[in-house]
Amino acid sequence: MSVAVVTDSTAYLPAELVDAYGLTVVPLTVVLNGAEGLEGVEFFPADAARALREKRARVSTSRPAPEVFARTYRRLLADGAQAVVSVHLSADLSGTYDAAVLAAAEVGDERVTVVDTRLIGMGVGFPAMAAAALAADGADHEQVRQAALDAAARTEVYFYVDTLEFLRRGGRINAATALVGTALSVKPILQLADGVIAQRDKVRTASRGVARLADLAVTAAGAGPVDIAVHHLDAPERAELLRTELETRLGEGLQALYVTEVGAVAAAHAGPGLASVVIHRHA
Repeated sequence: MSVAVVTDSTAYLPAELVDAYGLTVVPLTVVLNGAEGLEGVEFFPADAARALREKRARVSTSRPAPEVFARTYRRLLADGAQAVVSVHLSADLSGTYDAAVLAAAEVGDERVTVVDTRLIGMGVGFPAMAAAALAADGADHEQVRQAALDAAARTEVYFYVDTLEFLRRGGRINAATALVGTALSVKPILQLADGVIAQRDKVRTASRGVARLADLAVTAAGAGPVDIAVHHLDAPERAELLRTELETRLGEGLQALYVTEVGAVAAAHAGPGLASVVIHRHA
C-alpha cells in the first residue's frame, strides 16, 4: 500500500472522488438544536439548511477528537500504509488541524504528517486529491506531503453569502465586520486569504454576487488549465448559473468542474444561499 491520504468532511468532495482517489474522510461534529451528529454521516446539507431557516434554531460545530484521528492513523499504518499525510481546512477556521497534529504526536510515528491547506471546501479537496494521485504513482511520504502544499498554493476560494449574520455569530468575520461596519444588509464577496476570511468585494443583489464570483474565477484561472468546484447551500439555481457561465467562458481551459452542496459545518457559518467557487490551477 502506498502513502495513505486523510482529509476531513469540510473538503466536500463528491463521493465518487473519495472512492476514486482512495481517500479517508474524518467527519466533523455538528449540533442541531441539541442533537449531535457527524457531518455527512448523520447530518446532511438539507438538515442544516432547514435548521438555519428557523430563527430560533441553534447550530454549532466542533472538531473531531484527536482520538478519532489517532485511531484512523493507526488503522491505516496497520493495514500496510507506508505513511500517512493528513490534509485539512485552515487552522484559523477550525481546531481540526490542531486535533490532527495532537493525534499524530500521540501515535508517535514520524510517518504521520499533517498539512494545513489554509483553505476550506474543495480548497482542501483539490490538495487531498493531488496528494493521493501522487501517492498512487508511488511517491514517497515527503513528495506526497509537498504535493498537497503545492496544490493548495495554486488554489483560490471565493464565496458569496446572503447575510453576514451567520459568520458574525460564529466569530469568523471580525476583520470583515470591521470593513462593512454595521451594514449587515450589504452582500459581500469574501475570500480565503492566508487562511482567514477577508472581504474582496461588495454587491447589492444575489445576481450581482454570482456574476462577480464568475469574474473572479475567470481571472484566477488565467490561461488554464484549471479545475473548478462550485459549492452552494440550498441554492442550486445559483450553482447552475455559475457552472454554465464558467463552462462558457473558460472553454477548453476548464479540465474538470464539480458542483456540490456544502455540509452542515460550512452551512452553520455561511447560511442558506451560499455560493462559492474554488479555482485550482494545474502545475
